[in-house]
Formats: sequence, structure tokens, C-alpha cells
Amino acid sequence: MKQYQSREEVPLQEKWNLDDIYPDLKSWEKDYITVEGLAVKLSHFDGAINNGGALFSFLKTREELSYKLNHLHAYSMLKSDEDTRNTEAQALKERVQSLGVKISSATSFFMPFLLSQEEGTLKRFIEEDSGLKYFEEDLWDSFRYKEHVLGKSEEALLSQLGESLSAPSEIFGMINNADIRFGEVTGEEGKKVELTRGMYAKLIEDDNRDIRREAYKAYYQPYIQNKNTIAATLSAAVKSNARMAKIRSYPSALEKSLFSDNVPRQVYENLIESTKENIAPMHRYIAIRKEKLGLDELRAYDLSVPIVKGVKIEIPYEEAFETMLKGLAPLGKEYIGILEEFRAKRYLDVRETPGKRSGAYNLGIYGVHPYILLNHRDDLDSLFTLVHECGHGVHSTLSGRHQPQISARYSIFVAEVASTVNEILMIHYLLNNEKDTEVKRHLLNHFIDQYKGTFFTQVMFAEFELKTHELAEKGEPLNVEVFNSLYEDLFREYNGSEIVFDEEVKYGWSRIPHFYRPFYVYKYATGYASAIHLANRILKGDKETIAAYHEFLQSGSSDYPLELLKKTGVDLTTAEPINSALAQFTELVEEFSKA
Repeated sequence: MKQYQSREEVPLQEKWNLDDIYPDLKSWEKDYITVEGLAVKLSHFDGAINNGGALFSFLKTREELSYKLNHLHAYSMLKSDEDTRNTEAQALKERVQSLGVKISSATSFFMPFLLSQEEGTLKRFIEEDSGLKYFEEDLWDSFRYKEHVLGKSEEALLSQLGESLSAPSEIFGMINNADIRFGEVTGEEGKKVELTRGMYAKLIEDDNRDIRREAYKAYYQPYIQNKNTIAATLSAAVKSNARMAKIRSYPSALEKSLFSDNVPRQVYENLIESTKENIAPMHRYIAIRKEKLGLDELRAYDLSVPIVKGVKIEIPYEEAFETMLKGLAPLGKEYIGILEEFRAKRYLDVRETPGKRSGAYNLGIYGVHPYILLNHRDDLDSLFTLVHECGHGVHSTLSGRHQPQISARYSIFVAEVASTVNEILMIHYLLNNEKDTEVKRHLLNHFIDQYKGTFFTQVMFAEFELKTHELAEKGEPLNVEVFNSLYEDLFREYNGSEIVFDEEVKYGWSRIPHFYRPFYVYKYATGYASAIHLANRILKGDKETIAAYHEFLQSGSSDYPLELLKKTGVDLTTAEPINSALAQFTELVEEFSKA
């Protein structure tokens, strides 16, 4: 794999084209000025909404502002993520954040105003102006927040704290992406190489245990060195979530996070309980891993190396893209055509370069198209990352085409279904088309590890989040020792007794960006269970399921997530989807034990 020393070295076709948002900074500045003016205009509605016409005018203006603000934010974010060291891009991002605070302040009056109205008054407003039919469902949904919105002056005050409340996430992002350096380690060919996250992902899978150990120790070293700063940052984030939940009269921070999706607390708790009740197959897999690797002691840096020796799957980016098109063919020609458009029109940013944001994501922009950030490493994991993010991308595309702006943005809850269905289809395609027995065993191992990472590990993270927030709600301290103790106990519980712990294990919490988005990670697990159900039926050629799934991808946020999933045949208010996914994992482990 070639390591790029600068963004200029990357081929044009493998860099996204941001001109589709703004062709130049002058256009960005023009929209910025427009949005500033619209914010002032919105503030003038304070105290002036007394009929349906005025309400419609406010909502229409706010939607126009939101459209342009999303473009401003997307451009500044994508530009910044190309190189987090770029101070000009950072400045654009900061300006948008400041503008967001102004807008929040200018519109903070609206929810208290809306929720102070009688139901009959709102009905009368809607009858007075036919344009409000477009906003009607959204207006009634907002009424669910009646007991959680404060008075006008309090909301105005809270709106001023936007930047401060997001500071922990911003600080961790700068530490994690811009400041942390891992130093040099021994690479695959015995030569010293600069350790990056992309390089780490390769070295932790190396057959040479000494290389794995060295990379593992080097990777965790800066996190341990910065443990107190990162702990203070995470503590601030958790405590802010807990305090805001209390301020807004939610029973807990968990229920505050679940409220927007209308997901009952039981869905979260049942996910954790069902997984822990069926954890034995995971422990069995860890024991099989130790046995097949022939180790006297299994350590954390042995958990990612492929068990099947001698199989190295190198997949150059172009080959990975073509393989994706073949693997996702069961989803139909329209789906494949959208993916081909992604590549031809440069919606993807492919390569890892110095300063570039780590990881991968999809950003859908209504009125433009999705953008996908990758750090592609020409290996099997990179193929699955490509497939995963393109699942989000097609979801964004179809929802944008079939939904108006108000309902085009889908919930994160359903987003993980769209991405994971792709991953499941992909692994089945690879398994079904591979002739080499050893490669097939390697892929089966990969499928099990995918389950481990996308389901079991995310449930473990979800329980960590729940426990840390519960401590914050009780006024208990949150510091390095507390985080370490919680994380180590959970790691043991989920992975079993076969692992010999190195010091680094208990610091796993310190490197997880998702912990700064409260109660987000459980959606990977519910999404995975839902995807298993859907993908198995799609692979059987079930035309009703395929049609229902396409409708699901077109639905955006036109209904609550659990209801959208029920229309595809997945009911997460029951334990059935979780238990079904866990039963399939048991079968995979059993099959692998005999391979």
C-alpha cells in the first residue's frame, strides 16, 4: 500500500469535488451573509406570530435558512477534514459554529411559544394557511416536547451555551486528530515506519506477534500519556449530558437521547440484557481463537489477527469498488447505478494523508448529494468500510430524491441498517464465490469478527455509556480510575476469561470518539440485528422484502424509526431480532470450530 505524504499526491479521481457545494469561497461568503440576514429576520417573529400566515412565514424562512446553513456547515467541515491542520478551513468551521449560536439565539423563542399554545389554537393556525399542511406533522411532533422545553428567557440563555456544551467533543477531536503522534514502529518488512491509524489497522493484523505487540503498545502510549486530559474531557461531556437531561425534566440522560426517535428505554436495556444472556458463544469464540492461534496466553493484540494463517487479501481500491458492485447486485439496477455515479462524479475522498480526519463517514447534503470520507488501505477491512459508507450514501441519495427537505434527513437509528445490510450482502457474496478453502475459512473468521466488532463491542460500549451516565446522575466522580475500572470489568465480562490483560486494555475508553455523541453506539447493534434479518431475506430473492427495503431507503424521517423498520418486517420492540442475530452468531462459531 502506497503511503501518501501530501494530498497533492493523491489522484484527482480519488479526491472528492467540493465544487458541487460551492465553486469558490466567494459563493460561500455570499450564502453566509444571506444566512446572517435570515437569522435577523427570524428574530423579528418573536412576539409577532398570531395567525397561520405568520406561522407559515416563520417556518418557511427557517427552512430556507436551514438549507443554506447546512451547505455552509458541510463545506467547512469537509474542507477541514481534508487536513485538520488547515487553519483557514478551521476558521470557516468556527464561523459556522458561531453563526449557529446566533441562529439558535434568534429562534430560541419559537419552541416555548409553540408549546405555550393550546391545541385548538394550533389547529386554527393550520386551517388558516394551507401552506402549513407541509409543516403539520412536524408541528405536532414538536408537541411531544412540551414538558421538556423551558420558558422563553431560559431557552435564550441555553442557546448561548451551544459552543461551550460542544467543547468536550471539539477538544477530544483536536487531541485525537491533530495532536496525537504514535511515533515509529517496526513495519511489515522489518523497517521503521510512522505509525498512523491506518497503518495500525494493518499491523495489528500482522502474523508476526512482535510487530502486533509493538504497534499495540505504541498506539496506546499517547492516550495513556494524555489520560487525565482525556478523562477530564469525557467527564465534562458525560456530566453535561446528565445535567441537560435534568434541566429539561427527562427521567435520565438515556431517555433524553432516546426521546427524539421515540424509542422506549426497554429497547436499549433489552439489547444489553439479551446479549449478556447469550454471551457464551462469544467466550467460546475467544477460546477457539486462542486454540487455533496456538498461544499459551491470548492478549488484546491477538484479537484482530486473522486466525487462518497465510491468507493476505490485497484489494486495490478500483478492484474493491467493482467487487462492491457485484456483491450488492441483489439490491437491483437502480441501487448499483447510484453507486457508479458516486465514483464517476467524485463523491468519495479515498486516501489517508497527513492531517486528514481519521475513520470514515458519509455526509448527506440535501439539494447536492452525499460525500464519503475514507482512509482506504487496499485491504479487506477497507472494502467493508467502502461498502458500509456507500450504504449510508445511497440511503441519503434515495431519501433526498423521494422526500421533501423537512423529512429527507433520516435518523441515525435507521442509518446503521442501510450500511450494515450492505456488509452482510458483501460477506455472503465473498463466501459464495471463493473457491480456495483457506481463503473461505479466513472470510468466515472475518464474518465472526465483524459480528464481534459491530454487535458485541458496540453493546459493551453502550453499557459503558449507560454506567458512566448513571454515575454522573448520582453525583459520583468520573475520572481515570473510574473509567478504567468500568471499562476493564466490561471487557472481561464480554470477552471472557481467556485473555491475559495488558495495562493498555483498561484505557480502551480513551480513544472512542463516539462516546462524545451520547447513546449513539447502541444503534450499530440494533442496526446489525435488523440488517441480518433483512439481508437473509434479500439473499433468498424475496421480492416483497426487496421492495419494502427500497421503500425504507426512500422514507427519510417520514415516520419514527421503529415504525419504519416494522414496515420491513423487523420489530425491535421484541427480543426476536436480537435473539435471531445471536442465534446466527452461534451457528457461525460452531461452523468455524469445525473448519
